[in-house]
Amino acid sequence: MAMSLCDDTLLCNFPKCRAKLYGFAWVTACSHVFCDQHGSGELSRSPAICPACSSALSGKFDIVRTELSPSEEYKAMVLAGLRPEIVLDISARALAFWSYQVHQERMYQEYSLSRAETQVKQMQKVLTQQNQTRELELNAIRGEVASLKKMMEEYKRKYSEVSERLMERNRQYQKLQGLYDSLRLRSMVGVGEREPPPPPPPPGFVQQASPQASPQFLSIGPQGESKRFSCLDPDANKTFFQFSSPPRHRGHPFLKKH
Repeated sequence: MAMSLCDDTLLCNFPKCRAKLYGFAWVTACSHVFCDQHGSGELSRSPAICPACSSALSGKFDIVRTELSPSEEYKAMVLAGLRPEIVLDISARALAFWSYQVHQERMYQEYSLSRAETQVKQMQKVLTQQNQTRELELNAIRGEVASLKKMMEEYKRKYSEVSERLMERNRQYQKLQGLYDSLRLRSMVGVGEREPPPPPPPPGFVQQASPQASPQFLSIGPQGESKRFSCLDPDANKTFFQFSSPPRHRGHPFLKKH
């Protein structure tokens, strides 16, 4: 807020302070005023430098520590005995100092306002760019969402088709299962009614002959005819040797007598 001539409070001219002045203040010849804390700290050096404008303050009265709310006795005696023109000159200089402080405060507020407006414009520009970027990203995301929705609808349709086909296959399977169960039941009933045939003999199995019957043999006669005989027959010995042994006159001895 800009300070007007009716305001009865000055502000410290230290850049980082800007606090309202009360109690004691430090006034410089370059028309700047500081609070007691910064004035005693910054202006007590030798040579003193104004923190506001960097002016050198080497004169005896270039820096004055004054009381902002003087007593009535001080007001009655500070200008007493001075000629009117001196009183008016002192008053004019005091009013000029006050006017300069008001003008300086107004300029500072205008500068602060200008900086704030510039920052606001920059922030608005950045915000606009960010909004445009976010809008582009949002449009891209919307496009992706629409594409995903289409894909989801397509997958739903395919899923529905596959489900219908699967249900149809299940129905066919149940039907075939029923037919298979009925055929199996019929087969089991038919096998139970028939007497099963005897199992075939295993390979290499030879049936033994009865002890009452003699085994039969096949012999070949001298004329080439075949005859079966039994080893229990009384004439079997003769017949067997007759037809199985060669004649003596045809044989050849194995050993010669010398």
